[in-house]
Amino acid sequence: MKRADLQSLPRFSDGWTFLYVEHARVEQEQHAIMIFDEKGRVPVPVASLSVLMLGPGTTLTHAAVSALADNGCSVVWCGEAGVRLYASGHGETNRAANLMDQARAWADPAEHLNVVVRLYRMRFPEPLDPALTLEQIRGREGVRVRETYARMARETGIQWSGRAYQRDDWSSADPVNRALSTANACLYGLCHAAIVATGFSPGLGFVHTGKLLAFVYDVADLYKAEVTIPLAFRAAQESTASGFEGRVRRGCREAFRAARLIERIVPDIQRCLGIRPEQARLLEHPIDGEAIAALWDGDSTVAGGRNFADTVDTSDDGGPESA
Repeated sequence: MKRADLQSLPRFSDGWTFLYVEHARVEQEQHAIMIFDEKGRVPVPVASLSVLMLGPGTTLTHAAVSALADNGCSVVWCGEAGVRLYASGHGETNRAANLMDQARAWADPAEHLNVVVRLYRMRFPEPLDPALTLEQIRGREGVRVRETYARMARETGIQWSGRAYQRDDWSSADPVNRALSTANACLYGLCHAAIVATGFSPGLGFVHTGKLLAFVYDVADLYKAEVTIPLAFRAAQESTASGFEGRVRRGCREAFRAARLIERIVPDIQRCLGIRPEQARLLEHPIDGEAIAALWDGDSTVAGGRNFADTVDTSDDGGPESA
């Protein structure tokens, strides 16, 4: 990637969702990476990969990280089956415009409420009465999700007693709950990669709050009833044998591709925040190849990378002498 491209808005839709790896070693292989495990080795063309999820027992070389970063692939370190996320890498863009728009909406109580309402309304296929209050919309969303679980339980013949699992005792959960956790983790990874890659903050949530992945949960909730809930119930219906979680993850890749999620996530983020979709554009850097941040100056900005001592009067204004 050329240095001059670092501030342009990346096209997240150019990638192909995610890859989960565990108990393996990841090394650089020319301009790609090679994954080694007990069964052999597999080359991965990272130029077309959006996010690499690294599970337990995974080692990653410095050269492999460099290849992933150069190709705009987000790296996520997660727990078994991808259920918990521990760390993530830097995104493709150095621009802060999207982050600032998100922060303004988050900090303004009126606009924060508008974003929450937009997020809820985006989950419904039918228009909602504008007179509904936030509490009423939230209640309808709860009913919609409950009915989605009940409908999928009827269609698959699976007994459903509610969403429940223990992070410290993964095997104690029933198959459908394990499938839901695995599928949602894959969805979180994809949404997290899209958020970070395009310069938004995963921690500034609107419906969810107080967690470092709050905005990831906000965005992922737009797609659960459409994608991960039906997939999890069907996966639990078909098989619970060895390798069950792996089959769920592979099913997620196909479902995400069929739903064209990778093309929808960023426009949906912009829509919920009230941001006009932006075309990718190139912002040239100074000759030395390093971007210089601007300085905040009230309602505007002034150029960074310069000393203002020669342009601003710093003499004593005649006030009391300091001690």
